[in-house]
Amino acid sequence: MVKMFTKDFSYNLPKELIATAPVFPRDVSRLMLLDRESEEIEHHFFNELSDLLTSDYVIVFNKTRVFPARLKVKVNEKDAELLLLRKINENKWQCMVKPGKKFVENKEIKILGKKEIIKAQITSVYDDGTREIMFKFNGNFDKWIEKNGNVPLPPYIKDSKATMNEYQTVYAKETGSIAAPTAGLHFTDEIFEKLKFKGIKTAFVTLHVGRGTFLPVKSEKIEDHVMHSEWYEITEETARMLNEARAGGKKILAVGTTSVRVLESNFKHGSFHSEKTETDIFIYPGYKFKATDCLLTNFHLPESTLIMLISAFANKEFIFRAYENAIREKYRFYSFGDAMLIL
Repeated sequence: MVKMFTKDFSYNLPKELIATAPVFPRDVSRLMLLDRESEEIEHHFFNELSDLLTSDYVIVFNKTRVFPARLKVKVNEKDAELLLLRKINENKWQCMVKPGKKFVENKEIKILGKKEIIKAQITSVYDDGTREIMFKFNGNFDKWIEKNGNVPLPPYIKDSKATMNEYQTVYAKETGSIAAPTAGLHFTDEIFEKLKFKGIKTAFVTLHVGRGTFLPVKSEKIEDHVMHSEWYEITEETARMLNEARAGGKKILAVGTTSVRVLESNFKHGSFHSEKTETDIFIYPGYKFKATDCLLTNFHLPESTLIMLISAFANKEFIFRAYENAIREKYRFYSFGDAMLIL
């Protein structure tokens, strides 16, 4: 691996280019096309996607479903919030909390639902700043979360009125993510119909997006960053489809960095295989891709693991030139922003 510094992946973005709401319909977002071989850049709209591809492609989607993981809290009668990260048992979760200094061990807190308040207790304070919280609730707590939780929008999206459905892909199925696989937000039923008509096959994997995807890189050298594990699954049907695609000379196009991480983690000894496991793979320049031929992705935060991944997939200088171009052309950035297709 090439030694690189986190600051090497920084860039300046005007705040007005941060998208705070999705476009409607979803597929009228813009689409930048990057050709890795010629390093040429083209500008399109997302509803032109099927025109840019042929039947030689198989597209891989992450079908994870975001749940309303953000809860409003009262600690010492002061407003606070928590983000549900990982279910430990029926009523106990590992959580991120804000502000952290209020969430001390054994403290009892109030969770503010839409129509009711339930109590909870902080049972452990972990070294990484997260908390273990026991929710004192009689009944199905998962159902309570679905009814009372709030959309877990990223902190850089301010004053958004986006709904849970808008922060969800149209093909979301398996509940477990605390952030959306945002490259998939552009797809509509009409786009899928166009792809099908053109003979382009689609396959689905699952990776539940957690801290591993969105936590910032705080280390000076990127190789010192530690990724948190995230759970993923590839079914027998998907593994078979992808292996047949490779054998037939087709190109595998991953929708989003989460799909890339599943493909690269799963591909061993020359093939894909069915499994349910976790991955902490960290991809940055110097990494040799084994399973991913093309990538559809959004525009990512400076110094994030995501921009490092796409800088590994394409030439880093080419990627940053494309970002400069996107800023000049006033593309919309981040979760609700426009997309980039790297072929």
